[in-house]
Amino acid sequence: MSSLSATVGSLAVAVGQQEGADSSAFALALIFAAVVMYDASGIRWHTGRQAALLNQIVCDFPPEHPIISTFRPLREPLGHSPLQVFAGALVGCAAAYFMGKSV
Repeated sequence: MSSLSATVGSLAVAVGQQEGADSSAFALALIFAAVVMYDASGIRWHTGRQAALLNQIVCDFPPEHPIISTFRPLREPLGHSPLQVFAGALVGCAAAYFMGKSV
């Protein structure tokens, strides 16, 4: 589950409850949440997949290749799958909604 998606989702819901759905603050929070979730599920996730492929390519080089002596494997676990982003957003929105109703 994506904690970033949960955070920005709860922020958008909290701002919507506090300021109203027709406020500019809610619109900004919603756009911010969309950008963060897009980054987590799209760009960063694909970057992690590319890192895994590059690590595999470098591992297939012969031991005497010049890059092998200085190569440090790239970090592969970047970003989240779309399902993880959706689950995080759902949990964050629900938490903010229920917290806002209890106050």
